[in-house]
Amino acid sequence: MSAAVDDTLLDDTGRLSDVDVEGLLPAAARAGAQVRATLEAGRDAGIARLAGNRPRALVLLTRPGLGPHAAKLLMLLLGRACPVPVVLTDTAPPWLGPLDVVVAHTDDAGDTELAESIARAGRYGAGVVLTAPEDGPVAAAAAGKAVLITPRVPVPPGFGFPRALAAGLLAATTLELLRTDLDMVADELDREAERDHMQHESFVNPAKALALRLAERTPLLWGLDDVATGVAWYAAQVLATHTDVVCDVAAYQQAASRTALHRAAAQAASGTDIFADPDDLDPSAATPLRAFLLAVSAQQTDPMRRMAADMLPDADLITPAEEITADVTACAAVLALRFEMAALYLGFAAGTIGGATRYAPARPRE
Repeated sequence: MSAAVDDTLLDDTGRLSDVDVEGLLPAAARAGAQVRATLEAGRDAGIARLAGNRPRALVLLTRPGLGPHAAKLLMLLLGRACPVPVVLTDTAPPWLGPLDVVVAHTDDAGDTELAESIARAGRYGAGVVLTAPEDGPVAAAAAGKAVLITPRVPVPPGFGFPRALAAGLLAATTLELLRTDLDMVADELDREAERDHMQHESFVNPAKALALRLAERTPLLWGLDDVATGVAWYAAQVLATHTDVVCDVAAYQQAASRTALHRAAAQAASGTDIFADPDDLDPSAATPLRAFLLAVSAQQTDPMRRMAADMLPDADLITPAEEITADVTACAAVLALRFEMAALYLGFAAGTIGGATRYAPARPRE
């Protein structure tokens, strides 16, 4: 990070409330409410008409913002066993037809390229599930042709990931491509938001604890399974949104093939001096590495997980499956929310977001 972190801020609820002038922490905590509202809005919009019609292909349109991360995570949750092809693309392909289903998300009501894609999909007779604002060219293109799911829980721009993911999951479950309990996902998100509440101190608050581990480090977010790698990409997005932290993201097998970086990560983890005084560190030195191994699957006997444990025994292992009893979908959503909350806490402590200039760290890096 380019600025030192005032970690005393994290356990001072009064100061946290003062710096969170836009209510970003409460907005993130509404993830469960966003999921429930999306399910209700989808049903009201008539998504049931897609039931029982397995598509020829599921097309996930990825527009700038959070949409690509929601689409990629949905594709990974569907997995290799998905009975139909899943296509990620930024525009509607010319081969779309009545047997295909398109899923898209945007927070930009004026995205003309998406509006053209939605209109094209409608002309070709494809089914369309769209999460977007209720006004503007995108909504107009969807009128009467698409299942248009508009936001019902107000959140600031950039906080609509739960809505985007929930809409995709609702489409996939309606099409019988995926089995998951979306009400359970919402409940688990509520519980995670409670665990991450600002009133809980760092030693019992998983998001604050994660923020402290991320602080003044270059995080290596390496996934031990496909879904965890998808969450890692989203984690890098929220860290770049709320902090100036630059991350490396990769599946662990790919990370292990980059031998110099992997070796440096192992040395950084094993060589950390727990008695070192942070104030004595050379501010001009490169930000030290820290490896985070993300796992969504609960299978501790997975060969990739065993290999990572052998090669990086001192890395941080982050796996919600060891904390909650839920399926992979819920665990992925919980891990995504934890990283979002951690990014917010870290951003406030570093002064990269919020009204934090009054509490800016006294030791800026040169």
